[in-house]
Amino acid sequence: MKSFLAIDLHKCTGCRNCELACSAKNVKSFNPRRSRIQILKDEPRNLMVPMVCLQCEEPLCEQDCPTGAISYNEKGTLFVNSDVCIGCMNCVTACVYGGIEIDPKTLKAVKCDLCWGDPACIKACDYGAISLVEAGKEGYKARREGIDLAFQTIGMTTGEVVE
Repeated sequence: MKSFLAIDLHKCTGCRNCELACSAKNVKSFNPRRSRIQILKDEPRNLMVPMVCLQCEEPLCEQDCPTGAISYNEKGTLFVNSDVCIGCMNCVTACVYGGIEIDPKTLKAVKCDLCWGDPACIKACDYGAISLVEAGKEGYKARREGIDLAFQTIGMTTGEVVE
């Protein structure tokens, strides 16, 4: 069954342990800039907003990729095949949620692939802010609440993003 990450902003402290765990697992380096989850911080306003791929039902990143580098793996998780990616950034522009970026070293697209079923970020989060949920009524509800709260936190609505 399809899964995705749900984030509870009420529990996120902005510690960035998830970024370190992600980069360590994926690029064998403690480098938050190369992480597939990014914590956006505005410390004067005390805002911490984790940004990660939402594993959309109709992924615009996949649709806008000219080489087909973004596809589903055998677990039903959307991922980037770096051997096929040309770093054109179409996917980055297409994602309205900021869930895909260009790796500063390889200059190719990177996004959360749920660590192929065993997300390192969840294990690293001492506060229980990140959870792996299955697609279904409760999973979609948890994801939607996280998205709505994130946009509310930065002063936008999801309607403003889609328009």
